[in-house]
Amino acid sequence: MKSPLAQTATVEFNQPCRTMRFLLAAAIFLPAAMHTGAASAQSLNCGGRLFGVGDAKLSVVQQCGEPLLKESICVPRQELVWLPSMYPGAPAQQVFTQQCVAMEEWTYHRGQGNFMSIARFYNGTIESARDGVRAP
Repeated sequence: MKSPLAQTATVEFNQPCRTMRFLLAAAIFLPAAMHTGAASAQSLNCGGRLFGVGDAKLSVVQQCGEPLLKESICVPRQELVWLPSMYPGAPAQQVFTQQCVAMEEWTYHRGQGNFMSIARFYNGTIESARDGVRAP
């Protein structure tokens, strides 16, 4: 028969093992579950074909036709720049700057009662896709 002290030590030892197994399982399966949801949100559906990040403008126009609206937009992006010091031997300084990245947004009307589809293009390929407002 084990003493009560020995039983307590066994329980305390097993508890961290369960916690570690749970954390390991969560670390493996949670990113996979989150990834599948993000992939479905980043697509443009035209005639049964899905277009996503990296697809070319030409392919989209061939399958979807001309968009209802084309807009040129400026998307601000932060960029880290290192500036050398004016003083000899002093370290360089980090500076964050806002850069304007020119992109194009195409809006497609999907019919009455459906959401508008918006594709954002950068360098001739889809950078992102999302749903807009519901068409009246």
